[in-house]
Amino acid sequence: MKDQASIVGVGMTAMNRRDLDPATMAVQAASEALADAGIASSDIGLVVVGNAMGGRLSGQGCIRGQTWLRGLDLREAGVINVDNSCAGGSSALHVGVMAASAGEAPILVLGVEKMWIGDRAATLAGIADALPLDERRRFEAELGDRSIFMEQNADWTRHQLAERGTTREEIAATVVKSRRMGASNPLAQLQSEVTIDEVLESATVSGPLTRLMCSSFTDGAAAAVLVSGAEPRTPRVLASTVRSGSGALSYHDRLRKVADEAWKVAGVGPEDVDVIEVHDATSAEELYAIESLGFFQPGEAGPATMSGSTSPGGGSVCVNPSGGLVARGHPLGATGLCQIFEIVQQLRGRSGSRQVEGARIAASVNTGGIIAGDAALASVHVLACD
Repeated sequence: MKDQASIVGVGMTAMNRRDLDPATMAVQAASEALADAGIASSDIGLVVVGNAMGGRLSGQGCIRGQTWLRGLDLREAGVINVDNSCAGGSSALHVGVMAASAGEAPILVLGVEKMWIGDRAATLAGIADALPLDERRRFEAELGDRSIFMEQNADWTRHQLAERGTTREEIAATVVKSRRMGASNPLAQLQSEVTIDEVLESATVSGPLTRLMCSSFTDGAAAAVLVSGAEPRTPRVLASTVRSGSGALSYHDRLRKVADEAWKVAGVGPEDVDVIEVHDATSAEELYAIESLGFFQPGEAGPATMSGSTSPGGGSVCVNPSGGLVARGHPLGATGLCQIFEIVQQLRGRSGSRQVEGARIAASVNTGGIIAGDAALASVHVLACD
C-alpha cells in the first residue's frame, strides 16, 4: 500500500430484525458511519458495496448500491458493487483500503444483506451460489434440501474430533461463550445465554453439529468510512490481505497462508493481537480457525476456550467478542464489515462489558465461497490504534 488508510467512522444495524428492506438497512448503516466520522454524504468520493443475494431474494440484480443508497446525497460519487458471497463485506473493504491508500477522497464501504424472505429454499439456494455450478449440482443431488455448507462444516468437524482431539463439549463451550457475548451486544441477533447441555441436546443439523452450534439466516448492514493517512487515536489498517483459492490448498491451509502474509505485511504476529473476529459459521470452525491462524497449536483451542482464555480478560487473544456469526449473526455480504465494526469499537474502548482492556491491535478474518475444498476468497484485515 502506498499509504495507510484510517477508519474514521463505523455503523451497524441491529441483527435481530426481519422487517427491514435492503435500502432501509443500507441507509441506516451508512448514515451512522458518516455521522460517526463527522463527514457529510456529499463529501464522499467513492462508495463500495458488498452484497450476495440481492438479485435472487430482493429483485435487484444489478446496481444494488446505487439503488439502495438513493436516500443519501452522494452527489456523483462512483458506486462499485462487489459480490463475493460471505466475503462481500471484506472484499469491499479491501477495495476501499486500496482507494484510500492511493489518496482518494473519503470512501464509504458498505455491506448489506436481506436473507429472511419467508422462503427457506430460496435462501439456501442463494447461499449455495457460493459454489461452482458443477460442484453445486453434485452436492444438491447428494444432499437434497440439506445445507451444503453445513454439511461441509460437519466434515471438517469430524476431522477435528478424530485428528485434533477436539471434543463436542469444547465446541459446546464455544457456543456458550459466543452466546454470552451476544447477550451483552445490543446489536446481536441472539441475545440469550445457553448452557453446554442445551447446546449438545439441541437438534442435529449434521452430526456432530447441533443447531445451536451453527449460524443462522440474518438480515443486517454495516458500514465504515475510510480516509487516507494515519489519523491520531484512530484505527488504521496495517494489512488488508485477500487471496482466492481454486483447490490447490484445503480451506484451513488457505487460512494459514493468508494469515501468514497478513502478519508479515502488518509487521505483527498472532502473539501481538489483542482481539480477533473470525468466520465462525459454526462454533467448531471458530476453534479450527484460531488454530489455523497460528493462535493455538492443533487441539489447544478447545481447552483454552473452556478455561476462559479467549474471553475478554482471559489472558489470551479475545475471540469473537461480538458474539461472532453464531450469536451476532451472519448477514452474508455484510459479515466482514460487522467484524470491522466490532474491532474498531474495541480499539476505541467503546465495547462496554465486552471490552478488551488496553486493546491496541485487532484482526478480522472473513471467507466466502468454496472451490474444490479451498476458500474462494479469504481475507485478513489487521488494524491498530495508539
